[in-house]
Amino acid sequence: MSLDPEAIRRIARLARIRLDEAQIPRMQADLNGILGWIEMLNEVNVDGVAPLAGGTDMALRLRADAVTDGGMAEAVLANAPDRAENFFAVPKVVE
Repeated sequence: MSLDPEAIRRIARLARIRLDEAQIPRMQADLNGILGWIEMLNEVNVDGVAPLAGGTDMALRLRADAVTDGGMAEAVLANAPDRAENFFAVPKVVE
């Protein structure tokens, strides 16, 4: 498939892109190159490959929904400048 200058003007108008007449040949070459790459995809052998329209057919791995404290308070608070038991200690800001 090859695009002519009139098709380029129409695409630019639909995309709301302002093109000068001097820019049309370059855009035509660029878009025809892109369409050439897309046409090359028709040569790919896809025998035995099921079509995929999205990831909805896949099932997510689920884990147990259990509330925990994480079990690593010491590791989390190791670099804390100040702490009170298993909590970060911060200066009082409201009087």
